[in-house]
Order: sequence, then structure tokens, then C-alpha cells
Amino acid sequence: MRERTQVLIAGGGPAGATAATLLAQQGIDVVLLERERFPRYHIGESLLPSLLPVLDIMGARETVEQHGFVRKTGAFYGWGGQEWALRFDDPARPAGHSFQVVRSQFDHLLLQHARHQGADVREESQLRRIALSDGRATTASWSAGDGRGGEIDFTHLIDATGRAGMLGARQLRARRVHDVFRNVAAWGYWRGAAALPDAPEGAIGVFSLPDHGWLWAIPLHDGTLSVGLVTDKRSFNQAKDTHGSIDAVYHEALARCPLLARMLEGARQVSALKVESDYSYTSDAFCGPGYYLAGDAACFLDPLLSTGVHLAMYSGLLSAASIAGTLHGEVDEADARRFYQTTYQNAYERLLVLVSAFYRIHDGRDAYFRQAQALSHRDQQGLRLHESFLNIITGEEDLHDAQQDRLNSLYEKLRTPLTGHRAQGLGGHGTSQMLPLPATPDHAAAGLYLCLTPYATLRPIP
Repeated sequence: MRERTQVLIAGGGPAGATAATLLAQQGIDVVLLERERFPRYHIGESLLPSLLPVLDIMGARETVEQHGFVRKTGAFYGWGGQEWALRFDDPARPAGHSFQVVRSQFDHLLLQHARHQGADVREESQLRRIALSDGRATTASWSAGDGRGGEIDFTHLIDATGRAGMLGARQLRARRVHDVFRNVAAWGYWRGAAALPDAPEGAIGVFSLPDHGWLWAIPLHDGTLSVGLVTDKRSFNQAKDTHGSIDAVYHEALARCPLLARMLEGARQVSALKVESDYSYTSDAFCGPGYYLAGDAACFLDPLLSTGVHLAMYSGLLSAASIAGTLHGEVDEADARRFYQTTYQNAYERLLVLVSAFYRIHDGRDAYFRQAQALSHRDQQGLRLHESFLNIITGEEDLHDAQQDRLNSLYEKLRTPLTGHRAQGLGGHGTSQMLPLPATPDHAAAGLYLCLTPYATLRPIP
């Protein structure tokens, strides 16, 4: 069977579902291929408040609000010998809360919303290969679990195939793994845990260990607590050799965190452990002729600051607006790609350096682990540190001329608290302040900015 669509989206996670919704709402012909049947399990339960404006633009906010997920009003850190709470109701934040979600349910809600908005969503339909004609993505072959399959021609493709990276990683081989964040995560689910004392309602708990790694605790609306261990690969393997099993490594780490150990007194683990390697990577380019890489298909980041779903939905919005502006004849396609590359790359790079800074500026951690989480000189190659951080370090125009290492200069600035914020953590340099939507001429990129009414598209600076 051979078909044609204006936009083909590969992958039905938050990036693909966001883009499909925003395009279908404009009457653009969209086909979304998802290899699995939703709901399906996925890690990444703690969401940032900065994604709520994206849910509003999609018209999906009410659906998510009504589902019953835990309302996350902040975060609690027991890190490097300090304890502090971060509350989302501080002034200038985009929303006073976010959600702790069961990802299988959250992702299913978004995919169903895309379907209801008019996207042709096909589950259990796997993309097999993308054909390039003179460097431009033009056609994809696919197959379904029931034996159906065929080819589909398209004008634009959004690769939202996650860490598998069908186009960027597998076919174009454009993925570059960073030296930093070569970590391993092991996690399970507990029932009967006590609430975290002195924490905002529904907060995630993040706890550093005295030597290697850190732990998370995320309360979910099904009554379970997601509890995970993150450490570098070398330390993880050494601990596994010492203790004999992954389960023993995990439980020994929990016992070394008094705050979390008290929460789990009387609780029981109700799932087997899951294990995943969290390597940080980026793509040489986030888009090209006829295609956009969105979410984890473009780049991946350490889970410390819970940025994964935000980056996925953020890139889904940016790619949809770029394609819509092109199809409506409002912007040139090459300009739209430059806008996407600039805005998405800057968002990723800001968070990449921020996570590395968070690891680095706190005491009480093993020297090797700190070093393993710090950006190497190779990692820094290609990072536009000055451009990426102008909206964090306001007025730091002399960064290009800094005599010392630019990254060290940024880390020192991040130690200094913002006005009205305490000195703990990153001094108020939270992720929500670093990911503004480029929706005004003042935040334009490549001469374009997001226009969100009556639909998501791009506009040139007047």
C-alpha cells in the first residue's frame, strides 16, 4: 500500500503527540506511527511546571488536570549536607504546580488527545526505513503487527522515536555521546511509604549519597512511591561486584540515606527493579531537509532535574510551529529549520550545563563521581555557551572575553543566588526560568518567533 500525507510523525510519546495535536488542529494532514500499543510502561514520572503552558496551547490541560495525578507543588533536596525546599508558587514561575504522573497513563492521554484532534494515529505500526532523495527525507516504509505495511510519502517528517533514533542515530549516524553523565539508574516501586516531612505537597525528593550517586522518591496517584538510584557506571559495577547483585546495591544505597530510609520504614517493595543506562548525547543537527528530530531522538540528558518530558513537548511544539509556518507559506523552510535548530539546541545546552553545575557546585560527594558528572573539554566543543546563557546570567556580556575557562565562569555565576532566593541549590536558577517560549520578538531566533494564536506557527520579526 502506498499513501501520501503532509506530515509523518514517527513515535507517539510526548514529543510526537504534541506535534501531532498542534498540526492536526490546523487542518494539516498528519499520520502518526507508533510501534507499541498504548498504554505502555515508560520511566520519567516527575514533570516540570514549565510544560503546563504547552498543555494549554494543545488544549490538553483540563484532561490532564482531571485525571487525578499527584499535584507536584515543588521539590525537596537533601544534597551535599544541605536540605532545602523549592516551591513552584514563587513569583515569575510559569505555573504554581506540575504533576507526578504514571507515564503510561499520561502518554496515553496525550496520544488520545492527538487522535481526537484529527491526527491519524496508528498504533502497533513500526517505521522501518526512511528514504532520502538528494538528501531530503521523502518516503518511509512501515509495517504493522497484523502483517499490513507499505510506503508513505510525506512533505515533512518528525522523528520522535526516542532514544532509538530511527533517522538521526540509525540511518544518518549523527549522534554524539557526551563524556558526561555515563550513569546507571536502578529503580522500583514501593507501597506504604511515609510522606516526606517538611516538603511541598506532592514534591519529588532528591537525595545525594555521601560517595557515589543520588536517589529519587516520587509519589504517584496509584499509592506507590517510585524510588530510584543513579550512580556512575564504574561505581555501579564495582558495587555490584562487592554486594553480589543489583538488588543488594539498591537496598544498600537506600540504607545510607537516613531521610529516605525513614520514609520506607514499614513500606514494601511491590515491583522488580528496572535498570537503564542514562548516557547523555546530542545530534550533529536537530533537523535537515524534510525532517525534524524531536525529544530523545535529538538529544538526551541526565534525569537529575526532571527535564525529559519538558524537552520532548517543547520540541514537539517547536517542530509543529516550524512545519506549519512553512506549509502556510508564512516563512521560508530553511529559515524555519534555523529557528528550530537554534531554539531547541539552546534549550538543551542550557540544561546540559545546568545539570553539570548542580553536580559540581555541591560538596559532600566523592571526587571521582563529581569528575564523572562534569563536562569535559570534548563535551564543550560546539556548545554556544554565551548565546545559551544570556537569559540566565543577565548582562554577562563579557563571557566571550573571560580569561578563565568559560564553563568555570558560568558555574561561579550560578553559585550566586538570584534576588529573593536562598543560596542553596543553584541560587534560584531553576529550569522554568531557563526555558521561556520564544513567543515574542525579543526572544526571536533566526529572525523568527512563535505565534500561538490562532494556531502555533512562526512569524518573522516585524
